Amino acid sequence: MKREILISSTPQETWVALLEDDHLVELMLDRPDQGRLVGDIYLGRVEAVLPGIQAAFVDIGTDKAGFLHASDLVADEEDDDENNGRRRSRTYPPIQEQLNKGDDVIVQVTKEPIGTKGPRLTAQVSLPGRFLVYMPFSSHVGVSRKIDQRDERARLRELAREIIPEGEAGVIIRTVGEELTREKFKAEFERLHSRWKKIQKRSRSSRAPARIHGEAHLISGVIRDLFSDQFDLLSVDDPDAYSEIIQYIRSVDPELEDRVRLDRDRVPLFDRHDIEEEVREAFGRKVGLPSGGYIIVEPTEALVSIDVNTGRFTGKGRKDPEETILKTNLDAAKEVARQLRLRDIGGIIVVDFIDMASQENRDRVLHELKSHLGRDRARTKAFAVSDLGLVEMTRQRVRPSLFQTLTRPCEHCEGQGRVFTPPTVARRIERSLLRVDGEERSVVVRIHPEVMVHLLEEEPGFLSRLRERAAVELDLVDDPLLREDQFRLLAGPARVDVTQKYVTR
Repeated sequence: MKREILISSTPQETWVALLEDDHLVELMLDRPDQGRLVGDIYLGRVEAVLPGIQAAFVDIGTDKAGFLHASDLVADEEDDDENNGRRRSRTYPPIQEQLNKGDDVIVQVTKEPIGTKGPRLTAQVSLPGRFLVYMPFSSHVGVSRKIDQRDERARLRELAREIIPEGEAGVIIRTVGEELTREKFKAEFERLHSRWKKIQKRSRSSRAPARIHGEAHLISGVIRDLFSDQFDLLSVDDPDAYSEIIQYIRSVDPELEDRVRLDRDRVPLFDRHDIEEEVREAFGRKVGLPSGGYIIVEPTEALVSIDVNTGRFTGKGRKDPEETILKTNLDAAKEVARQLRLRDIGGIIVVDFIDMASQENRDRVLHELKSHLGRDRARTKAFAVSDLGLVEMTRQRVRPSLFQTLTRPCEHCEGQGRVFTPPTVARRIERSLLRVDGEERSVVVRIHPEVMVHLLEEEPGFLSRLRERAAVELDLVDDPLLREDQFRLLAGPARVDVTQKYVTR
């Protein structure tokens, strides 16, 4: 399988796209104003201890207090999870015996605040590196389940026992750590150990609530966690980001340097791969299937429902209707797994496959779904197909979905629909103007008044920056007749509408 990483970076936002066989499967976004919390470590102060639910609420300085369950205060030495290095025990001391109101406690954010819920916290801190996850409160040595050769797993465990002082810390060896040398293991362990000592020192000199360690930003995290010899190419369109990536790669995996490319093409990187078009399609309810069928994705407060339909696929030439249904369901299983990753859907998901009479066919569909879910970095679990054709599943929810991040409820339909936020509209305008060719010497952008207010108050340098980068005469005009997330590009003295020419829909 051909795998690529595309990185498009500006001072206003960074996008990372993962492609498999030229198809977009994951999309990540980072903006300076988003305030991502997952992975950050805080010195928090306990606001309340609730024995009834065995949890505490901890003030870490965010709008809503963080939620800390008793099980997150206790290490369990059995689970190998390279993504976060945390374990859960089936038994744990009552939380009221471990924490009191007003106590200071070091905690790490494991889930972003979502909706009305504050961030999820753990006291089982872990520090991810390139090859290892360092766990200061554990003595456990684990190896990623994706390293499946028994001899290699045994070698890595023995290496860890030789290098790590007894009782010093625990580690989980990540998938990319397969065939890890003693020198690289020791260097990374010492680097992470030193980082933890600095965090401890900072906690002793800080007053709660305070952030005492920030997780790596998006690009650094992607290179650390994802980029390996499993990817054929990494393309980045920003020279500063390229330099940052090359410096990191040279220090940890220099053999990957020749797979990193600075993209200098005049046509924007994401445009050449139709990324923006795929993003817009990812926000739609209906997703087509190769067979002619389609799926409908419906997010609700409690769960996400996905309905599978044959559409125009009638199975022409097939004598058995069950074959037509099976073909549609197999296509849908593959696309459902892709859409979960692309939309970053978390929580409970129910997929309504078309009813199948054969148990063998139900098993085939479930196997197809699970095989594609196996590529997902988030933890997923799918249960057997029910007699009604339903598959219940769960997917790890760490942060709000891309849909929730980029849109907001529409004020005109009482929350039944969503529109792009002003910052998202501003970025779409920016990308569109960078596509303008040399024939257009002047452009007027008509925008909703709310977007105009955002640009004037929050991004005062927007106009001058775009004039320089796009090399055109540029003006903004507010237009209350436009929707909040609409804009128009008018070019030349005649004010010809060129929106369709430059805006990817």
